[in-house]
Amino acid sequence: MSPDGPVPADPGKDAGRKEPSGVDLARVALRAAKEQARARGDAARQRKQARRGGGLRSGARADGRDPLALGAAINRLITERGWETPAAVGGVMGRWPEIVGEDLAKHCVPQRYDEDERVLTVQCDSTAWATQLRLLAPTLVARLNQDLGHGAVRLIKVQGPGGPARRYGPLRAPGSTGPGDTYG
Repeated sequence: MSPDGPVPADPGKDAGRKEPSGVDLARVALRAAKEQARARGDAARQRKQARRGGGLRSGARADGRDPLALGAAINRLITERGWETPAAVGGVMGRWPEIVGEDLAKHCVPQRYDEDERVLTVQCDSTAWATQLRLLAPTLVARLNQDLGHGAVRLIKVQGPGGPARRYGPLRAPGSTGPGDTYG
């Protein structure tokens, strides 16, 4: 070591090299600025692609951002939400005459489906048709489960007619339940 400081290993090697100045300094600064701008641009592009859905670009091939047909979009929504069974039962209610036959469909109409209990409630317009449907219920449950999938309908709850509205007035027999005696 010399009293002036460290001695370079090869004094001839550093003697030919001089510090950049003027135009050379400007070029070095420009190159550094371009690299920093490129790095910022790459980071911004990656953030934008992450927001858009993983960097997918539009092109000739199908990707996840392409529009769906209405039927496909509805099917995807039904599957994502777990609405397969209620949607299938809704379809059965629309095709009720095909499933039970025209005669029975004229007199018996499905009212609601309880998904938790797997019970289909059907309203009939007379007690005779309600009785007929009660006799056919096991066959209909089997047919519905064949159409919807095993176990979709466990029971058909049959309701008879509601009967006319009860009227209250002065001409009533004491203790009479009125026209409700003959219905239901």
